[in-house]
Amino acid sequence: MKKIVIIGAGAMGSAFSVPCADNSNEVFLVGSFLEDKVIDEIKNSNNFHPILKSQLPKNIKVLKFSEFNDEIKNNIDLLVVGVSSKGIEWIGDEISKFYKSSVDILLLTKGLALIENKFETLAEKLDNILKEKGIDNAKISAVAGPCLANGLVNRINSSVVLANENINVVKNIGSIISTNYYSTEYSDDLIGVEVCAATKNIYSMLIGASEGLSSKSLDNEIKKKYFLNTAASLAYKAVAEMKSLTRKLNGKEESAYGLAGLGDLYVSSAGGRNSKMGYYLGQGHLFKEAKEKFMKDITVEGADLAHEIGPKVLKEFEEKEFPLLFSVIKCICNNQKLEINW
Repeated sequence: MKKIVIIGAGAMGSAFSVPCADNSNEVFLVGSFLEDKVIDEIKNSNNFHPILKSQLPKNIKVLKFSEFNDEIKNNIDLLVVGVSSKGIEWIGDEISKFYKSSVDILLLTKGLALIENKFETLAEKLDNILKEKGIDNAKISAVAGPCLANGLVNRINSSVVLANENINVVKNIGSIISTNYYSTEYSDDLIGVEVCAATKNIYSMLIGASEGLSSKSLDNEIKKKYFLNTAASLAYKAVAEMKSLTRKLNGKEESAYGLAGLGDLYVSSAGGRNSKMGYYLGQGHLFKEAKEKFMKDITVEGADLAHEIGPKVLKEFEEKEFPLLFSVIKCICNNQKLEINW
């Protein structure tokens, strides 16, 4: 039995607790400082999760962050980061207060950051935060792949990839979280896996828009029936751009064809918040209008990433190499209608 602490009680952090618990580990699900209400609801309903609308295993210990005491912080085998990308600075500061070099850190969070005008993966960002606090040897890995939280919490057969430059590190993590429904593969391409896992959120918006983008002249009924031609074309072009982007940011091209790239793009495009926003953009809505009208209080990760990296991409990249990426970024950052040059 290993001791696993998951910080972040949102959809994915909470769903991830299920295979951890099913593997006979001691599992603590700790809410961030913003999640006291959710933690209270889970505790008061016998581990029923209000966001996932599903029951978490009874042996998972659910805590507010204020209850995350020194006894629990000792002898952790796996520390899982499930906060939003905006919370990386906060969690890095908190981890630095108790981290020991023997502890593996696993990032569920997806995203890219700009630090001093340079692209950084979230693993690099977290590592740099910890180095600023005097921790030079943090073991940080990432998980990615086609695994939606609602499927995972219901134990739907799923596959993910665990990434670390030292592949033995993630093989060890996989040995304590893999189950007969949660399959783990391994990669030493931490950068490529993180780049694909983040940018697929942008490209899934585009594929979500494929019905509206399928024709400028046909009526909506025909487009609704036959838009899959367009969706497949956009998916192919999206993977090609992800491959080029991964190479440009010093990852391995093959990650774009793996679980973190093509696999995650497929499931995110088939359903999810990014795809939903894409649908509205494809229908001709401007981003700000669609966000306010249809998704006001819902996080759209692809849009957040577009705002984060968009200005640098538009300034320094070649549009002819990344036409789809440019289209989405212009749509989001400049509040323009989404258009694709076929």
